[in-house]
Amino acid sequence: MKKEKLGAKTFLYPMPTVLVGARVKGKPNYLTVAYCGIMNHDPALIAVAINKAHYTNRGIRENDCFSVNIPSTALIRQTDFCGIFSGARVDKSAVFASFYGKLKKAPMAEECPVNLECRLRQIIPFSVDEVFIGEIVQAYAHKRFLSGKMPDIKKIDPILFSMHDYSYWAVGRRLGKAWSIGEKFKIKPR
Repeated sequence: MKKEKLGAKTFLYPMPTVLVGARVKGKPNYLTVAYCGIMNHDPALIAVAINKAHYTNRGIRENDCFSVNIPSTALIRQTDFCGIFSGARVDKSAVFASFYGKLKKAPMAEECPVNLECRLRQIIPFSVDEVFIGEIVQAYAHKRFLSGKMPDIKKIDPILFSMHDYSYWAVGRRLGKAWSIGEKFKIKPR
């Protein structure tokens, strides 16, 4: 079977939908971001790529910290709103109830099931974007979104994003246990 060439595109599925929080001019601001990913386990590092023109970048620089908030599908309208409107034109400080943790300057959205409080470690500039690398100094979650002491993806019900058709999606079914399900796989001779 021959595969179609699609070009050098960012077809990574699924993409997360997160809210990056930063205090700008003394007020909490939240920006919807899909270019986000874990970079390292220990120390816990996360990266978010944000266009240089975004208002939120200013707050990350001002305070040397930011938050990554994982919204549930119940927060789809608020989350999309934070991606449509710039904090430079619309005061988004009242969209969510904000709380602060260990760093005292990274606003986190109380309504989001999971929040990651991050100390800025590095900024990598690109042509139109810049990547903010943060060290996760603390993670927070509402008890109702945990199974035992771990966040539960089904309870969180995170918003997933499909960049090339501009659509939001929800999590589907569980397929099996990682580092276990492949143990019974057998390689067939060719």
